[in-house]
Amino acid sequence: MSQVPSPTTDSPAQPARDARDEAPQFVLPLVVRIERGAPPARTDALETAARAVLTLLGDERAHGDGEWAEAVRGWEDARIRKVVRRARGAEWRRAEALPGITVNGASAEVRVFPPVPLDGWPKDLARLQVSGTELDDPEPPAPADPADRPVLWLNPDLEMSAGKAMAQAGHGAQLAWWALPDTARTAWRDAGFPLSVRTATPADWPRLTAGGLPVVRDAGFTEIAPGSCTVVAEHPALR
Repeated sequence: MSQVPSPTTDSPAQPARDARDEAPQFVLPLVVRIERGAPPARTDALETAARAVLTLLGDERAHGDGEWAEAVRGWEDARIRKVVRRARGAEWRRAEALPGITVNGASAEVRVFPPVPLDGWPKDLARLQVSGTELDDPEPPAPADPADRPVLWLNPDLEMSAGKAMAQAGHGAQLAWWALPDTARTAWRDAGFPLSVRTATPADWPRLTAGGLPVVRDAGFTEIAPGSCTVVAEHPALR
C-alpha cells in the first residue's frame, strides 16, 4: 500500500525534497469551532475533521470541471498539507461566509475549505490561531470495531496537540479514500463517511503498520520527528 508523506508546516526539521516539493504548494484549511466555555470533545473533533476532508474529496465541486477541481488537483500533485485553525464567535461567522463545507459531529463543528496557495490564505482565515489547540474527552471513547466501520488508528507512542492530530486524522482518511475502489468510495460517501478515530494499543501498533494498510508518515514540519508514522487507516474494504 502506498505510504504518502503528510507534511504540515513550520518546523526547522525539513525533510528531503522530492518532485512534489518542486510543484506549487497548496494547503487544505480546516477551521474547528471552539467557543469559550463549550469546547468540543477531542475524539469527536478528530473524527469530524476526518469526515470534513472526505466530504470535500467526495464533493462534485472537487472533480472534473468543478469550481474547486483545479485547486484540489494542484494540492494533490504536491504535498497534501492540511492546517487546522480555531475560531469562535465573529471569527467563526466570518469563516462560514467563505466558500467551504461545514461538517457537524456530536459536539464538534469543522469547516473545510478548498485548497489555497501556501502563501495565499484568505485574510479571514490567515488571522486565526493555529497553535495551542488543546481538547479533552469528558470520558474515554468506546472501543472501535474495524469490522463495523473504518478506524483511523493513532500512534500510541506520539503526543500530538488536538490540531495536529486533527490534521493527521484527515491525512489518514484521505489515504484510505485514495486506496478504495470506486464502489467502496461511493458506499462510504452515501453512508455519510462513518469512521472512528482511536489510539492503538502498543501491542497492536506493529501489526497495524506492517499490515499493508495506508500509513501516514509525517514529514516533520511540526511537533514530531520526520518519518514518524502517525496514523494507520483500517477500512473494511481494504482487508
